[in-house]
Amino acid sequence: MSEYDEVTAALEQRGFTRMVFDIRKIRDLMDVLGSPQRAYPAIHLTGTNGKTSTARMIDALLRAHGVHTGRYTSPHLETLRERISLDGEPISEERLVSTYREIEPLASLIDARNSEPLTYFDMTTAMAYAAFADAPVDVAVVEVGLGGEDDATNVIEAGVCVLTPIGLDHTEWLGDTIEDIAWAKAGIIHKGATVVTSLQTEEAMRPILERCAEMGATLAREGSEFGVVERTQAVGGQVLTLQGLGGVYDEIFLPLFGQHQAQNAATALAAVEAFLGAGKDRQLQLDLIREGFAQVDSPGRLERVRSAPAILLDGAHNPHGMAATVSALEEEFAFRHLVAVVAVLGDKDASGLLDLLEPVAARIVVTQNSSPRSMPVAELAQVAAGIFGEDRVTVAQTMPDAIEEAVVLAESDTSGELSGVGVLITGSVVTVADARKLLKR
Repeated sequence: MSEYDEVTAALEQRGFTRMVFDIRKIRDLMDVLGSPQRAYPAIHLTGTNGKTSTARMIDALLRAHGVHTGRYTSPHLETLRERISLDGEPISEERLVSTYREIEPLASLIDARNSEPLTYFDMTTAMAYAAFADAPVDVAVVEVGLGGEDDATNVIEAGVCVLTPIGLDHTEWLGDTIEDIAWAKAGIIHKGATVVTSLQTEEAMRPILERCAEMGATLAREGSEFGVVERTQAVGGQVLTLQGLGGVYDEIFLPLFGQHQAQNAATALAAVEAFLGAGKDRQLQLDLIREGFAQVDSPGRLERVRSAPAILLDGAHNPHGMAATVSALEEEFAFRHLVAVVAVLGDKDASGLLDLLEPVAARIVVTQNSSPRSMPVAELAQVAAGIFGEDRVTVAQTMPDAIEEAVVLAESDTSGELSGVGVLITGSVVTVADARKLLKR
């Protein structure tokens, strides 16, 4: 076993999905490490959907301006290294191992003082902050793991905070209402911060406004200070005109699909403007904005991995995300025959997801993913049959069987003509990760 494999195994022993919302432990760990998260400014992102795509856009825009970046996102699709990026590239195995070796003895001291050890996510967050300080980076772009106020990442106390659209998700941890969830997420707003928020419902906006007032934060809102002016479809993506904090930026090619990605782009632009000091009297260079957006990718977000038939991967895992995916499918792809492969986690709103998917999918293949929290196939099949009807539902026990079955179904109903025929694999980031390993070989 390589050193890298030893480290990933040691981290996973902490419980890959174990959640303990106790920010005091990582705060203590940061203190004994010498507070590496204070070595650089940060842009901190929370929200229900769009966080990772927006973080990747912010990262690309900053790098186009010559800024050295560290980016921390989760979960990963293929390798732990994806979570910690330096200047847009996943951290090397060697650097990840050395960072872990530096932190682990101090983490053991913190573990010994507490009834429960630091979690997998606590450790990877600490590793990211230490690696960024060591690099060193000019700015950290950090995505919240879950929630905001009590999330391990919140020891960063960022100067620029980004809130992507907030909806109902993780209700067992964050609360039963959008207002409760928004309160938890608004906890990343600290004194004097600049806050950039995507369009929110009134229920979500109220806590954000109250938290901004309490913290003396400056607020920029999509639809008021910034937004999407115009968007047109293009080969491989879309062309945008965006209203930023510093003016209008036009003829921006974004190699991602859907209205939701255009909105993510507007939010990312405003965050970068806020960080770089653009505003009423100063606009960023248009050519650098165009260059940054042209470099953006977002694996697992309507990502095409095969052609004839087209196979798309999309990590939509809640109704808000699925609504955006379905809208983009209808607008950008216009499939005349689409077969969906779906596996979801047991705590997700499966019926809400499938209700939205049903109008665009001719058939559905239900399966389960590799997460121990995956919804059992029989349970998901029952939900699917109630929405699609039993004759449109196929059951597959494993992901390889599900993909094979979906391709056969897609091809068999088309009279040999594969244009306009597709397979969508969706329902969870874990589902996408499992499929990606099989299809990207």
